[in-house]
Amino acid sequence: MKFNKAVIATALLAVTLAACAQTPQQQGAGTGALIGGAGGALVGQAIGGNTKSTMIGAASGALLGAVVGSSMAPNQRGEEMCRYRATNGSVYVDRCDDRYYNGRY
Repeated sequence: MKFNKAVIATALLAVTLAACAQTPQQQGAGTGALIGGAGGALVGQAIGGNTKSTMIGAASGALLGAVVGSSMAPNQRGEEMCRYRATNGSVYVDRCDDRYYNGRY
């Protein structure tokens, strides 16, 4: 398989963007996109045997890998906001407590 400049530039861009991730979801999406893109390129090359099928496979694999990688990342505790009802009947919003995390809400 011949690597052209577009393939090399795309790979370098993906690595650069994955390195800039700040949250676990972004890190998972970047890692998933890299692994999925590489796997998709290999499958596309094996099935089609030409550059077009390799690029389609890489793009499809990167997209699927980013979605799966992002969804597999754990949520950081304390980011969710919940609604509570005070004893006087008013509703207020605050960070979720252990009832939310333990499924007793």
